[in-house]
Amino acid sequence: RNMSSAGPEGRKKMRECEGLIDSLVYYIQGAIADHEPNDKATENCVCILHNLSYQLEIELPESYAQSIYMQRRNISNNDKTPGCFGTRSRKVKEKQQDTPLPEEKSNPKGVESLWHSTLIRIYLSLIAKSTRNYTQEASLGALQNLTAGTGPMPFAVARTVVQKANGLPGIRAMLHVGHPAVRKTAVSLLRNLSRNTSLQNDIAREVLPDLVSVLPECVPGCEVSCETTASICYTLFNLTQSSSHNARLLLSAHGLPKVIAISMNDSNMFSKASRAASVLLYSLWSHTDLHSAYKK
Repeated sequence: RNMSSAGPEGRKKMRECEGLIDSLVYYIQGAIADHEPNDKATENCVCILHNLSYQLEIELPESYAQSIYMQRRNISNNDKTPGCFGTRSRKVKEKQQDTPLPEEKSNPKGVESLWHSTLIRIYLSLIAKSTRNYTQEASLGALQNLTAGTGPMPFAVARTVVQKANGLPGIRAMLHVGHPAVRKTAVSLLRNLSRNTSLQNDIAREVLPDLVSVLPECVPGCEVSCETTASICYTLFNLTQSSSHNARLLLSAHGLPKVIAISMNDSNMFSKASRAASVLLYSLWSHTDLHSAYKK
């Protein structure tokens, strides 16, 4: 677990180690089957896989990059070096979103297990069944890592989480966990998922009222950190930007007074949250059919 956080070279060596990833997945599957999702060894295994999934999209071995990311590379030739969250170009995102992954292997081995639907379902199972905060956070964090980029893999993982594995109820429950790191990671994952336009209505229907409920009434002294507050606002921005219906959902969940209060906070400590809330308000005002409702 310690070695898996040693940096890019350490991650590369461990991903290449024959049988290591397969053994970690095998152990977690056994723990879930034996109804023991809270043991320390399971936590360690999930934390290792969480670390090994970090920056996976841009650290993929050349053999995988050639078969999966050829189109991504062609599109990205003129882009700057991608970071953890990839390029922010809207046109690039839209093109990459349409790039399908090759058909999944029924028996993945090694590094290809890291984005396989089997492991995605394992993470979602641990989120639902484990009461250990570090295990919950690592499972959410692994999914956050896998959905952080802009290529076909992150969007395929997002579709699996939302539509194929019905993962939103479990993630929604994590928004109400008392542990701030778990809540923060759940919000970050939802922010990544909400970038996928084809999933936005599903996400809004399932979790938008919960996101609003987690927003603080006023920022100073609140239990929700500034960073988490900003992340919620940007998630709501993604969900409502192109949908008047979703904007109305936010309105009916009594989100507008909260967003206004956050946007008006001018302290330096909460400037990030205030800025995010202002961006959200500006976007909400673009729905002219809701102006009379806003004014009320």
